[in-house]
Amino acid sequence: MPLELGPANVADASTPPPTGTDPRQTHAETWFETVLDHGFVELIDVIGDDRRCVAAARVSLRREQLSLADHGAEQVERDKGLLARLVRDRHTSPFEHAVFQFRVRAPIFVVRQWFRHRFASYNEESARYTKLEDEFHLPAHLRIRVGKAMDYRYEAMPEPENAALLAAIQAVYDDARQLYERLLERGVAREHARLVLPVAQFTTFFWTVNALSLMNFLNLRNAPHAQAEIQAYAEVIEAMFRDRMPWTHAAFRAHWGPGSIG
Repeated sequence: MPLELGPANVADASTPPPTGTDPRQTHAETWFETVLDHGFVELIDVIGDDRRCVAAARVSLRREQLSLADHGAEQVERDKGLLARLVRDRHTSPFEHAVFQFRVRAPIFVVRQWFRHRFASYNEESARYTKLEDEFHLPAHLRIRVGKAMDYRYEAMPEPENAALLAAIQAVYDDARQLYERLLERGVAREHARLVLPVAQFTTFFWTVNALSLMNFLNLRNAPHAQAEIQAYAEVIEAMFRDRMPWTHAAFRAHWGPGSIG
């Protein structure tokens, strides 16, 4: 049976981008999508766009103003072709001139995978200075691994065992939260009280990342081998990336990934 990640509003990254040839169309300043049971991705800001990356690539020939000034169909096709060639041939520094800023809420076990992508800037909610919310990730179905090492697949845990084990996990969450609250009531410092909380605890962070590093992230995390929970976030982020930089995203899909060797 298909696996469910729990309540979510995950954008479909396979949906075609909006019609129109100019990516610099008007957008709402922020874009908010819920992910998993208590999580979200919010696109806060974008600096630069497809044309900015084209201009950065052409500055070496002192032709950067060409694509910024000419919005005709012929120039648009040349710009798209240049972006595709840059991605295909891995001439990637121009993509560092477009920057995305997100606010993300995710379980700690997802965040630990996320922070492995080091070419970005992060600021996370502090459990030393704030009391954490009573929010833990509980999947709709537990996964079981079928097959041998390096050649396995995941299947959903059958009922009624799935429900019984989820209830046991929830009981652990409840006990951990009660102990956390009791430690705080007894005056234990937050930095020690948090020791009892599981990695399913939700946390919030800011993520500022350029388009090149974002494509690296999507190549690995919106791919079949990625853990389902972080892939749910990557699907939302890819939809946002595609909307804000449709030409670059099309080149990424055609010549890089997701899931290909970058």
